Amino acid sequence: MANETERDNHSRPGISALVTTFNEEANIAACLDSLLWCDEILVVDSFSTDRTPEIVQSYQGVNFRQRTYYGSAAQKNWAMGEARHDWILIFDADERCTPKLRREIEELLAAGPQHNAYTIRRRVFFLGKVIRFSGWQHDQVIRLVRKGEGRYPDRRVHADMKTRGPAPLVRNVMDHYMVDDFHEYALRIVKYSYWGASQGWKEGKRSGLAEVLGRSVWRFFRTYVLQLGVLDGMRGLVFCMLQAYGTYLKWSILWSWRVNARRGIEPKLPEFDENEEIWEGLDSLEA
Repeated sequence: MANETERDNHSRPGISALVTTFNEEANIAACLDSLLWCDEILVVDSFSTDRTPEIVQSYQGVNFRQRTYYGSAAQKNWAMGEARHDWILIFDADERCTPKLRREIEELLAAGPQHNAYTIRRRVFFLGKVIRFSGWQHDQVIRLVRKGEGRYPDRRVHADMKTRGPAPLVRNVMDHYMVDDFHEYALRIVKYSYWGASQGWKEGKRSGLAEVLGRSVWRFFRTYVLQLGVLDGMRGLVFCMLQAYGTYLKWSILWSWRVNARRGIEPKLPEFDENEEIWEGLDSLEA
């Protein structure tokens, strides 16, 4: 991590990098290596059963904590409350901070930022190759935020940060190695679909033909045709079909739960974080 001399040379406020993990032994070292320039790295692990804790703890000065996982939003909100510095940079273990992005962030903060949050584009890799289309050409997320100026909403999966004021886009990208192992990613899609269905159940959503069939077909057509997944070749076809399958699975699970509820059988939902402190401040923020 950056020493005091380097930080003084940059004349910028301190940066806390936050990384959440679960069984990320294949990714975590490269992620941490790309963030060593930050003034603090806080890794919040969901009790990994592989070598993730061992790898993280081999990095001198990295703050390693473990906490029960109630979803990405809850985990990151909790981690932001533990950060020591004024600015927070959030990464997942399969993401990398590129040298150009690092320089831009340091120059931005040294010059005196005009906003409280910034959005970063993600360059997505599928089996070692960049996905140029398939709906991911415009993938961007709010990941640089002043402490206290952004929070994630109470969602089990796919939560977008809400910030006080706009979060303009920076020029440079982060790298997102989203799929290196197809089997592992397919299992992840199943897990996310279950969590998405659970969120829908919690919010009282219904599911029928329009959701199970209509949303699934539309997801494939939108990503493969309208968003030019066809130009990504075989990777685009496989990737777009997998995304459509995830949509089908989510709404089918929710449909099955509604059917069973009428038979007196309630679904088994994952735990949600009911700690009100985790969600404090959301009402004062704008999307």
